[in-house]
Amino acid sequence: MRHNLSDVSALIKDRRSFAPEQLSARRVHRDVITEVLRAGTWAANHGMTQPWRFTVFQGEGLEIIRKGLPEWYQIQMGTDGVVEKKLDKLRHRLDTCNCVIGIGMVPDVNQRISRQDEEWAVAGAIQNMHLMCTAYGLGAKWTTPKFMNLPQVKEAMGLPEEAKVMGLMYVGYPDRDWPGSYRWPLEFVTRWYDGLSEERPHEQRPSV
Repeated sequence: MRHNLSDVSALIKDRRSFAPEQLSARRVHRDVITEVLRAGTWAANHGMTQPWRFTVFQGEGLEIIRKGLPEWYQIQMGTDGVVEKKLDKLRHRLDTCNCVIGIGMVPDVNQRISRQDEEWAVAGAIQNMHLMCTAYGLGAKWTTPKFMNLPQVKEAMGLPEEAKVMGLMYVGYPDRDWPGSYRWPLEFVTRWYDGLSEERPHEQRPSV
């Protein structure tokens, strides 16, 4: 074995999403965030295009996101579509969370790789980042609200015109116990072909 399988399996199964409201005000140091980002850059990607781009908002830089969230939501929804409860939630989203990572995708300049494949590569990078957060005991949440498509968001993240905003990742130390979780058994989501027979997934899903 090249690595301890028990440790790898435990890390994968321990990953959780924490809303920014569930994160404490404890500061996340820059060197830790650097390692989280570095883990993202080791995701698989076709042609080594490395399409991921990161913008870290901390300290005074958080004001860009704190101000932007309610503004972007109101632009996206229009005057008649704004839900006050949602708007108020966005206004207070960063009351304790002190690190937000903007994630973007810049496509291959030679157009050898499809934009869809580049997006999938960035999604793989985000999973790597989330696992590294877990290893550090950090909570994280990747969000992709509709207003991520607004040009104002791309501008805030400093991305070029051809780029695509892939979302925001909130990072911090949880203010609560680490939760448990579950997954369906493999027999409900896996089909096997071994050349002699076929095993189909169970049609009836297990109850939650």
